[in-house]
Amino acid sequence: MAKRALILFAHGARAASWAAPFERLRDLTQARMPDVCVSLAFLEFMTPQLPELVAELVRSGIAQVTVVPVFLGQGGHVLRDLPVMVEQLRGAYPQVAISVVEAAGENAAVLNAICDYCVGALDAP
Repeated sequence: MAKRALILFAHGARAASWAAPFERLRDLTQARMPDVCVSLAFLEFMTPQLPELVAELVRSGIAQVTVVPVFLGQGGHVLRDLPVMVEQLRGAYPQVAISVVEAAGENAAVLNAICDYCVGALDAP
């Protein structure tokens, strides 16, 4: 069985505290999938950035990488920047299967979960 990795890809920010919810998401995801290497990568401002993380994963023997853009929408970073990075990574590591799924906020289940949270906010103390 090929060694697999799941990369949660977020924008990044100058404030270190910004990453806390993404780190919790990474940890929750890792707990559900102990046989998969779950990592967090950033577009800018924070480390690791996607190219460096993929290089590290490849060195560790990962053969399949799935990138999950943890963005609410498919803006310029997801539509333009990420595809360029992924194509460069595919060229650098042709032995690794690299795939990208839709932005988290574009997924119906994610939108429904956010909707549930918003609706529940009316009854919050």
